[in-house]
Amino acid sequence: MTALDIDFVRAQFPAFAEPGLDGQAFFENAGGSYTCRQVIDRLVRFYTQRKVQPYAPYEASRLAGEEMDEARTRLAALMGVATDELSFGPSTTQNTYVLAQAFRTFMKPGEAIIVTNQDHEANSGPWRRLAEEGIEVREWQIDPQTGHLDTARLEELLDEKVRLVCFPHCSNVVGEINPVAEITAMAHAAGAFVCVDGVSYAPHGLPNVDELGADIYLFSAYKTYGPHQGIMVIRRALGELLPNQAHYFNADCLYKRFTPAGPDHAQVAASAGMADYVEALAAHHGHAGSAAETGAFVHDLMRGHEIALLQPLLDAVKDRNNVRLLGPSIAETRAPTVALALNRAAEPVAAQLAEFGIMAGGGDFYAVRALEAMGIDPAEGVLRISFTHYTSKAEVAKLIEALDRVL
Repeated sequence: MTALDIDFVRAQFPAFAEPGLDGQAFFENAGGSYTCRQVIDRLVRFYTQRKVQPYAPYEASRLAGEEMDEARTRLAALMGVATDELSFGPSTTQNTYVLAQAFRTFMKPGEAIIVTNQDHEANSGPWRRLAEEGIEVREWQIDPQTGHLDTARLEELLDEKVRLVCFPHCSNVVGEINPVAEITAMAHAAGAFVCVDGVSYAPHGLPNVDELGADIYLFSAYKTYGPHQGIMVIRRALGELLPNQAHYFNADCLYKRFTPAGPDHAQVAASAGMADYVEALAAHHGHAGSAAETGAFVHDLMRGHEIALLQPLLDAVKDRNNVRLLGPSIAETRAPTVALALNRAAEPVAAQLAEFGIMAGGGDFYAVRALEAMGIDPAEGVLRISFTHYTSKAEVAKLIEALDRVL
């Protein structure tokens, strides 16, 4: 496997050259990543040269619209889906809420949805509220010791009443990567659609949604090196079936159907910088191929680097008597989002880490249901350490040394 050129990677992120961040190792990436310069450059260009109403006939407007379309076209291609199957919204939480509103009128009383208690609340709460309409909500529960979602338990919940199964690609506190293709196949065999929350997975390599088979795939651009936007893939078969949530005259445009508010033009356009970055990584590492092949190559490049850095961190914390590692201790099976239960409040420990130049967080991270299911007091929360492919081996060593001092 090709080794990631970490120096090239870090040169793409202005944050690493910022004097105010010098000596600080960033380990709260699951809450939001640094932004690559390609996105920043596009955002500045849009605000300075294109900040007009897009899609009008004059030059600045034409270019503004083209840049917005470019973002949709290129990101969709990287993920193996059609251009109009990808849309933007103000956040993944908001996108999920809009989708839940669509299902609210699409489903009938007595029909059922399945949610998990492993999710961030964004992919749980909006769906659970459908119970107000007489929809049965079934909970696919995690193992209280490991946080694992067992597909055998899902099998027990599936029947002809289930119309939708909602679950995370990986949890933002458990970290284990769930077998999306397998779960999707099970749901489809039972006649149900699937909604996958990819917010905690996509930063570690954009997935090929077509290969996964998911009907809905959601993630956040501000965690994948981009601007603060929610990105939503809805496959055509489902998107055309669900009731339109936008202006009635936009009903025939798939990417507008679930965007009731006007999009943030500048941020949508700047999202094309994410594709610029992925393609720059691929080219620098000698790869040439289709967009989907490029997406897969960079995905594997990122994951390979992350796995190599993650295992030493897991080894350093998994056997500590005063720490409970949530999720697997094998790097290949999880994202580099490592939550530690400390039997004390986590936020003060994060503050101690800051004294050693480690930027991390403590809290419940909107995964209250998951923490409660595993017997963890959400008020105490967990210490969460999360990184991505731009993290260096030296930063992980610095983190482990700091953990030795504060734990």
